[in-house]
Amino acid sequence: MRTRAILLVVAILLVAAFAALNWGEIVHTAPLSFGLFVTDAPMGAILLALLALAAVAFALSAATIRTQALVDYRNHHKTLEQQRTLADKAEASRFTDLRQHLDSQLRDLRERDSVAATEFEKAMVQSQRELRTQLEQVNRTVAARLTELEHRLDARFASGVAAPAVRAETGQSQQLRDAQLREDQLRARAEQERARAGQEQAVRQEQQREERAMASDRPAESGWRKWF
Repeated sequence: MRTRAILLVVAILLVAAFAALNWGEIVHTAPLSFGLFVTDAPMGAILLALLALAAVAFALSAATIRTQALVDYRNHHKTLEQQRTLADKAEASRFTDLRQHLDSQLRDLRERDSVAATEFEKAMVQSQRELRTQLEQVNRTVAARLTELEHRLDARFASGVAAPAVRAETGQSQQLRDAQLREDQLRARAEQERARAGQEQAVRQEQQREERAMASDRPAESGWRKWF
């Protein structure tokens, strides 16, 4: 822009210098035809005036174009700033929505974990109660059988017969009682072992069920990636 302005100024100065050097010829009158009439007028002065008007018109046109370009640039810049502001707001709203979604997912996961832990504790307590009840029932059964055996042996010993056959029968009864006691003890131990094994199996099944429930309730990894 400065180069063109300098060239324009130099051209104007050259024309002015040329006109000053030849001013006598420029203002020299001569008969000129304007189509409808003929009159005496300085042809050089008229051409110089027309050149000055053309230069002024060119300068005004260039200034108008420059002003319009500046106005368009300013409007375009304002539009870009508005679009950038809207994009920043949309991006901030997007991250806000993503954060709210993640917070809600984490809150739901915590609630589900707490509910699952509560249910697991209740199931454990219930299983322990059932195991304790079964053990108590087994103990009562064993105690009842032992008591019954003692009553039978006492009833046999109370007869007071001292014959050798009775003594031999008493020895055999003692052996039978000892064998039956050992058998009842082994049976009681077997029942206790079965009850414990059943309880442990129930606890393991409950743990596996809770782990599957927690794994199914856990949110998928692609649920939040779609926000990006």
